[in-house]
Amino acid sequence: MKDRYDLRLTTSSERARDAYVLGLDRFLAARPGVEEALGCALDADPELALAHVTLGRFRQVTGDRAGAVAALTKAKACAGDLTAREAGQVAIFDLLIAGKSAEGYAAARAQLRDYPRDVLTAQACLGALGLIGFSGRPGREAENLALAEELAPHYGKDWWHQALLGFAQLETGQLDRAETSITCALDGNPDNAHAAHIRSHLFYERGETDAGYAFITRWRDGYDRAAQMHCHISWHIALWALERGHVDEMWRVIDRDVDPRHAWGPPINVVSDLAAVLYRAEMAGVMVPKERWQVIADYTAEHFPKPGLGFADMHGALSYAMAGRPEALGRIITGAKGPAADLVRDLAEAFGAIAAQDWARADLLLTRSLADHARIGGSRAQRDLIEFASLMVLLRLGRKQEARRQLAMHRPRIAVRNSLAGM
Repeated sequence: MKDRYDLRLTTSSERARDAYVLGLDRFLAARPGVEEALGCALDADPELALAHVTLGRFRQVTGDRAGAVAALTKAKACAGDLTAREAGQVAIFDLLIAGKSAEGYAAARAQLRDYPRDVLTAQACLGALGLIGFSGRPGREAENLALAEELAPHYGKDWWHQALLGFAQLETGQLDRAETSITCALDGNPDNAHAAHIRSHLFYERGETDAGYAFITRWRDGYDRAAQMHCHISWHIALWALERGHVDEMWRVIDRDVDPRHAWGPPINVVSDLAAVLYRAEMAGVMVPKERWQVIADYTAEHFPKPGLGFADMHGALSYAMAGRPEALGRIITGAKGPAADLVRDLAEAFGAIAAQDWARADLLLTRSLADHARIGGSRAQRDLIEFASLMVLLRLGRKQEARRQLAMHRPRIAVRNSLAGM
């Protein structure tokens, strides 16, 4: 038995193989029904180790850590004689789900040298929220592109790889190449939520607000609200509604599709998307009620109680600062961990200074953060929260020309109509 990437699977059940391939494809495309398909695979063959691994990875990505651990425990207990590739994948995701990202990444790169079409391992490495994206290393966008290009000869026109290659290209400014890759990805699988999402980023990077809004709202019409990317795609729509001056629509999208009281998304998306859109609205001159900040502060405290993941900590710090929770903010400032801890501390202190209207202190801290904020993780569109905060502080200090010059230097293509009051 072999998977869609022509790699051997240790099973004698065609039904198990087919259901596993379906579940893996649904995960790679962020479609609903991942657990159901993998459950069918395991009903047909409870010893299919990689179905357990894929289930564990899906649960990890969607914030179910206990479920991820349980799935990997079953994968390790499979009695069959696994191939070296399968055993390697089990070991890699055992490390990753245990929180040993550095060791897991080293093992993943070794695995990809031997088995470049081990797509689940490649998926864990690539993307704005992958192992490279959250590594905290300088130059991580170039590293992400280098790996995507290294794998390209092994994947050809595969719809999953073309989408991730396109994302890597656009995040390094190669917008024309990115368009070719993303078009190929959507041609190969129009239902791929990641490809549609990445296409939205391409519209954003080009400043094509109306075209981007029309594309992604039309695409999202047929997308299940319970699917992995629905919350984050809705964030894009809410931002574009704000940029188009449709504030009422922005609130409708937030309330229906982003706010955790009414919608679902992976915790990393909910924490970052809701905090970011609320602050982007404030910077555009929209009044954001304090109770909205309390909602995201409560959610952050529940799902990310201890500092450790820089991207979540940055957005958590923002929510604590705007909600008026200095003790929680202080825990992030003093307890920041990991390779981007210095950046987390600066940004957390900057948000505290903004909340206190200490514009000079905020300017110092944000200016220092602008040098390499890619280390914090996330996409360029997500990190525009930092860029816009810096511009807003310059405006508060009466340095409008400097703000315009900084925008022209850092983000010349970004449309700012209705996005930043005073520009």
